[in-house]
Amino acid sequence: MKNLFFTILVLFGSAVLCTAGAIAEDSKREKEKSDMSYAFGMLIAEDLADTGLELNYNSFTQGFRDTMEKAKTRLTTEEAIEKVQTAFNSLEALEYEKRQKEAEHNLVEGAAYLAENAKRSSVTVKPSGLQFEIITEGTGDMPDITDTVLVHYRGSKIDGTVFDSTYSEGFPMEIPLNRVIPGWSEGLQMMKEGGRAKLCLPPNLAYGEWGAPPMIGPNSVLLFEVELLAIIRPDEENDLEDSSEY
Repeated sequence: MKNLFFTILVLFGSAVLCTAGAIAEDSKREKEKSDMSYAFGMLIAEDLADTGLELNYNSFTQGFRDTMEKAKTRLTTEEAIEKVQTAFNSLEALEYEKRQKEAEHNLVEGAAYLAENAKRSSVTVKPSGLQFEIITEGTGDMPDITDTVLVHYRGSKIDGTVFDSTYSEGFPMEIPLNRVIPGWSEGLQMMKEGGRAKLCLPPNLAYGEWGAPPMIGPNSVLLFEVELLAIIRPDEENDLEDSSEY
């Protein structure tokens, strides 16, 4: 009798353990499915959030569910595509209108800044519209348009917002003068090695009516403080490449 009772306990215990194991496995699968579903929701939302669309979450969820469950949807696929396209067209129109207003504002504000800055005796205004100011006169050579220069620089808007800086990165940058915005090509050729200067660039010598989103708006006047550390001429680059083979 004791052996029978013990056998029953063992079998009962095994059944409980098996049931518990099955429940644990189901729970794990449910958790994985939950995490996976949440991940899809996150990624879809990240894409939609970047568009600027305002969504009705209940309708979004219902449309998603009806489609996934192959239920009857309120719209046909063609109607849904048309609705989405209309929404994006409206966003593009609003964005274009916003950029036009920003471009007009920047043009007026930039012109006023350029006019005021040009009055300073230390500023040289070039025929192109570039405003150039020496901070520290260099003692070395002046670069040509075909040269690459090693520079430290800080770029800012006229409101003082810094949008780029090699100083914050902690190391200078090599820049080919024939591959940069016109204001840089012209301004750096006016500097000597070891010198530091301020460049004030009107929009036509910077990024023009398009700007460089998201940091630089259309028709922006840009300010650069530049330190010309060295000139790297084409023959010097070749010498460096040749020496690297040994």
